[in-house]
Amino acid sequence: MTTTTDPLRAAGAVVWRGEESHPEVAVVHRPRYDDWTFPKGKLERGEHVIAAALREVREETGLTVVLDRALPLVSYPLEVGIKKVHYWAARVAGDGGFVPGDEVDGLRWLPVDRARELLSYAWDVELLGALTEAPLTTVPLVLVRHGSAGSRRDWQGEDALRPLDGDGRAQAAVLDTVLPAYRPEILLSSPSLRCVQTLEPYSSDIRLEALLSEEDQDPPKTAALVGDLTVPAAVCSHGKVVPPLLAALGGEQTHLRKGAFAVLHRVGRQVVASERHST
Repeated sequence: MTTTTDPLRAAGAVVWRGEESHPEVAVVHRPRYDDWTFPKGKLERGEHVIAAALREVREETGLTVVLDRALPLVSYPLEVGIKKVHYWAARVAGDGGFVPGDEVDGLRWLPVDRARELLSYAWDVELLGALTEAPLTTVPLVLVRHGSAGSRRDWQGEDALRPLDGDGRAQAAVLDTVLPAYRPEILLSSPSLRCVQTLEPYSSDIRLEALLSEEDQDPPKTAALVGDLTVPAAVCSHGKVVPPLLAALGGEQTHLRKGAFAVLHRVGRQVVASERHST
């Protein structure tokens, strides 16, 4: 019997390696349940779901990963509610070595067909189907709306110098835990201080671009500037700039709250998947 309590949230990944045409995936054994499944676990208090996916994979497998497309949300009933698990396709970026423990005591790398036979749950088998139905290797483009920066009307100085407020600094700190999932090689920002400060916890190596500012944006030129990026990148701009930029790049034109971000997963210039998150 279930209740109407808030769902228990968890995160994990279907980690793959090898040739994209014949990948191997990592499956783990949990002695408590005697099952084979994908690495996943509950979010810690205040933890972003993307950061949780990175942490759980690392804790259960020893692997450091980068995330590609989001996979379908998995929901199933518990005795006291519903569990919702967010999954991503993920590639190996580093291997610290698997160490068996009380929660996970086995790790196997298997071709998709063999993994399908071993997995204990139907929803995990469905995740394998979602994994292989679109390109595995994508290039992420993270478009961020700057964090909270108080009221424009209450700020006495030049608007470009308006800084993040306490909430905005907290949002920037959360973003700092998220961006390692995509390992951006380039950070672009509007010259406005609040945009720069949103990215700074992750890195101070930020390129300022006037075309990303509210005053100097030129939609076709701004879209060309960002669209020409061919490596993982994060771009921070304003609420009036990001939605049309999303649409021009092939994503869904949508309003982002302050501190929120969208991730476009691209193959060349084609967007093959997208997702949105708050901080």
